[in-house]
Amino acid sequence: MGDLLDLRVGPVAHGGHCVARVGDTPHGQVVFVRHALPGERVSAVVTGSGGGGRFLRADAVEVHEASPDRVPPPCPFAGPGRCGGCDWQHADLAAQRRLKAEVVREQLVRVGGCTEQELARATGPAGLVCEALPGDQEGLRWRTRVEVALTPRHDGDGVAAGLRAHRSHRVVPVDDCLIAAPGVVGTGVFSDPQALVDAARVPVRQGRPAPRVSALDAVAPGAGDPVVVPLVLPGDPPRRRGRRPASRRGSRQAPEPLGPVPEVVETVRGHDFRLSARGFWQVHPGAAAEFTAQVLDWLDPQPGERALDLYAGVGLFAVPLAEAVGDSGEVLAVEADVAAADAAGRHLDPYPWAQAHAGATEEALAGLVTSGGSADVVVLDPPRSGAGADVVRALAALRPRAVVYVACDPAALARDLATAREAGLELAALRVLDAFPMTHHVESLALLRPAPTTT
Repeated sequence: MGDLLDLRVGPVAHGGHCVARVGDTPHGQVVFVRHALPGERVSAVVTGSGGGGRFLRADAVEVHEASPDRVPPPCPFAGPGRCGGCDWQHADLAAQRRLKAEVVREQLVRVGGCTEQELARATGPAGLVCEALPGDQEGLRWRTRVEVALTPRHDGDGVAAGLRAHRSHRVVPVDDCLIAAPGVVGTGVFSDPQALVDAARVPVRQGRPAPRVSALDAVAPGAGDPVVVPLVLPGDPPRRRGRRPASRRGSRQAPEPLGPVPEVVETVRGHDFRLSARGFWQVHPGAAAEFTAQVLDWLDPQPGERALDLYAGVGLFAVPLAEAVGDSGEVLAVEADVAAADAAGRHLDPYPWAQAHAGATEEALAGLVTSGGSADVVVLDPPRSGAGADVVRALAALRPRAVVYVACDPAALARDLATAREAGLELAALRVLDAFPMTHHVESLALLRPAPTTT
């Protein structure tokens, strides 16, 4: 920790860093370097290690030979030791998207077992590129949901908003976030968080200290006014000076809402989706509509067909699928979060042939397979960890003619594509979308179809 290394930076890797080697030899220890770009020569400070010491982590703190893609970060809080929210502000936006496309390609080939020929067929004449979404300003002002931590001001006068450093619980005070949407900024979470704390009604229990507002969750929905949800740490009275919390080392309690959480409304393709302000929704303003349009185009649901929406959330895909298959068809939306499943059920009320099921996707699919069920078309939007082998195998056993996989992590998508290939599904089309500019995160949409049988 703290050692300074002179490194020649190699290719980009998944996770917002590039790969280098100590001594710049093929057998030198691997170093994952943040704040660098391929081809640069940098001085980097070791910030940690991983894999039982098999690799190091480091931050580039001085650039001796810069990439032509390097630009000054637009945000003053971006850089080594500062806010950990953005990974690529030091790269030109077009270069960021090239890097993301390279990461997706590398993961699909190395982990997913895809060949270059498969990727060429799936991506068409344009090749594998990372596409921009409408709704941001040159990669900025797009994030419609931002949770800020609160930290004491340096002058001791109230609290300041902050975001956490990379791989750390340390809060970096900020007075703005350039990827936050204008509606989020307008709530005052950055400019005057103390006023929002003062406005929060903190319940006082007899004989117990009042909980401390530790964070603010600001949401700028597509319809209606932005809202701010004050958050507290569970059972968090003001800590006595000098005492440490009894939690495990490195752990951090997740904050909880202070009081009832308001609902917000998002509108896609003429449908209103009402959900908790703390519920899941795509954070980029152009994402939900673009994903829905692509899912419907690829699946091409027909009247009378059976459709599955797995990890359905509040029914973003289930509602237009229900419209498309009509009253002679069927739609089942499966969502493990009970509140989201209830919301999906409300959104599907106008379509009696569609239902929402609150439960784990694995269990729902296992029941369908056991009962001899089938599906014509399927869409799944799993969490960052992916669907997993059991889900993919069960899904293939339902014999769908088309599956669209919406993936927020290329490594998870690659693992699940490898399982899908073994189960008889092949990659037919692929799009990579920059739903998280300035960060290493990327969204991929993959169309799977039954592989041709050989005789």
